[in-house]
Amino acid sequence: MRVFSAIASPLRQAGLAAVSQGSRRCFSSSQNLQATWGFVGLGRMGYPMAKNLRAKLPADDVLFVNDVNKDATKKFLEENPNGVRIADSAREIAEKSETIITSLPEPQHVAGVYHQMLSPPTLLKDGFTNQQRLFIDCSTIDPMTSKSVADAAQMSGQGKFIDAPMSGGVVGAQNGTLTFMIGAAPEVVQRATEVLAMMGRRVLHLGDQGSGLKGKLANNYLLALNNIATAEAMNMGVQWGLDPKALAGMINISTGKCWPSEVNNPVPGVIEGSPSSRGYEGGFGVSLANKDLRLAIKACKEAGVKLALGDTAKAFYDEVEAAENCKGRDFSVVYRHLGGKE
Repeated sequence: MRVFSAIASPLRQAGLAAVSQGSRRCFSSSQNLQATWGFVGLGRMGYPMAKNLRAKLPADDVLFVNDVNKDATKKFLEENPNGVRIADSAREIAEKSETIITSLPEPQHVAGVYHQMLSPPTLLKDGFTNQQRLFIDCSTIDPMTSKSVADAAQMSGQGKFIDAPMSGGVVGAQNGTLTFMIGAAPEVVQRATEVLAMMGRRVLHLGDQGSGLKGKLANNYLLALNNIATAEAMNMGVQWGLDPKALAGMINISTGKCWPSEVNNPVPGVIEGSPSSRGYEGGFGVSLANKDLRLAIKACKEAGVKLALGDTAKAFYDEVEAAENCKGRDFSVVYRHLGGKE
């Protein structure tokens, strides 16, 4: 995906100064503001993330927020009246903020928002500050789209881009316990870690730009397959007459142990408080699991990586996501779609 070629091409010779790794204050050179921050995307994950960020920032810092959903930005301002300003556009966020965080649903949303922010390539001249921006994208998208955005930011000389997908779900976002997997140049790892630590518990640097996404997609590919296999194994045992708790207990001290068997078991009543024990409500939505599986398969095909089970698993998740009794549920609902006993 080369959505930014028109922006980047004329600027390929532009030098890229290193982003400072010092204290957070070194980013601020804007008049009348101590430090400026931007957040784009106040969805189910972004809203609590931005709320935690604002709570951790010094009172005299300013957080600019933007979302296509105006009700979300209005509500955010009402709940966080001090040190928050609503930006009318993503471009305004980029002009007024030194550190910008994005949390968006799909690759096309990320591409569109960054196109707005980076075009025209005059942020250092027209913005509140002539400091290069630090762009941190927490969206889960494909590595190629992420690279095109990173290239546009770097080649235009307007800042550095870090991919920082997360795990922990809505609960983790609300509680500030997210884990971020980041792809970043060594000179900005410390800075990115300081920022993300205000919204999560762990920050794992996996390598250069793109590495965070690749690690996240590899993990979630495995998770999606393990989820189906666990549901099949549990259904198999229950249909054979085994007690589901006894079966799960055996699996979880044996070689079949995995997160779906131990923490998110798909059989109702096996794990108290799990989504399956609450009618498959909450948890990791089947649509999100299917999205991450799709992105992982796409990235593998682009890189020529052979997969044996991916397409079969994707077809099954398509069925589950479309089924009326499974739609909108936790991804462990695959057990129900298999005809599992509830």
